[in-house]
Amino acid sequence: MPALAAALDGAGPALLPLPTGGGRGAVLAALDPAQPLERDDVALVVPTSGSTGEPKGAMLTAAALRHSARATHDRLGGPGQWLLALPVTHVAGLTVLVRSLEARTRPEVLDLYGGFSVSAFVAATARLAPGVRHYTSLVPTQLRRLLDAEADLSTYDGVLVGGAALSPSLHRAAVQAGVPVVTTYGMSETCGGCVYDGEPLDGVTVRLRDDSRVELGGPVVFAGYRLRPDLTAAALVDGRHVTQDLGRWSADGRLEVLGRADDVIVTGGVNVPAALVERVVAGHPGVAACAVIGRPDPEWGERVVAVVQPLDWSSAPDLESLRAFAADALEPAALPREVVRLGLLPVLDSGKPDKVAVRTLLRDRT
Repeated sequence: MPALAAALDGAGPALLPLPTGGGRGAVLAALDPAQPLERDDVALVVPTSGSTGEPKGAMLTAAALRHSARATHDRLGGPGQWLLALPVTHVAGLTVLVRSLEARTRPEVLDLYGGFSVSAFVAATARLAPGVRHYTSLVPTQLRRLLDAEADLSTYDGVLVGGAALSPSLHRAAVQAGVPVVTTYGMSETCGGCVYDGEPLDGVTVRLRDDSRVELGGPVVFAGYRLRPDLTAAALVDGRHVTQDLGRWSADGRLEVLGRADDVIVTGGVNVPAALVERVVAGHPGVAACAVIGRPDPEWGERVVAVVQPLDWSSAPDLESLRAFAADALEPAALPREVVRLGLLPVLDSGKPDKVAVRTLLRDRT
């Protein structure tokens, strides 16, 4: 915290959080801390790999980080005390610390050394100071574990959930349990979440390009990639971050993120965003989690495959019921042509489906 405070105030050097496991060498080689920073106002250089796996460093200025923290508190109803339940090697954990500094409160810190523990989270919640607003930030996997353990999250004034899409079933379960859940969308390049429940934070602007890619603008946008002007030129256009995410506007004017532009299934000549199908299929009452992938098909080129983790095997949905359920929300080409049921869907630390592991499982089953 003192080093971060100094970086934000300009009294200390910018910080470069390093991964705790493998990959430290690659990050250090790519970001080269020995070379001077491109800008004096950068407070954090956050490693990110996006979908390519190539280490990049998003340079975040103190002004951007402070604006993000203040806009978050404004949206949530005022400053408060945070429970840090995410690693500070990622932007979501770092921004919890920045918000705490802005709120002048000391965060309660969860020990994640041995992994996420529901009992430790509950104990940390009980240690939060009385008389102030309470907040935390989670990924969907953590929220699922807390709900499964019947942990009481209703004492929080805001539970931010991001890092991966929040499935409709998990969202419903959280609301029914009295959790003040707030879905967030953002990335390292925007100081973390900058769109809450589909609406941008104060000062943030959202546009959709002609190809449906999401553009984010405003004071939270990063200053460029460390030592990579080529990547910066592609991702930062006229001060706006051109993301690799596809989006659309809902009927009430909120942003809906459909998934990555590079996670598209081409079936029968139609481009189908996998994440859009996942969100619809995940809303089925018999589905706990799902991943959607494309598999080679002699007739369609690729066929849409829904890999689902049933809530209950006795009522696990079959292909016919899933297609009927999704028919009103999806175009015919996007409807699944195959359903594979798994006892436990592989997921990444972020809570996103591990599609590499899913494809491996399916390949081994054929």
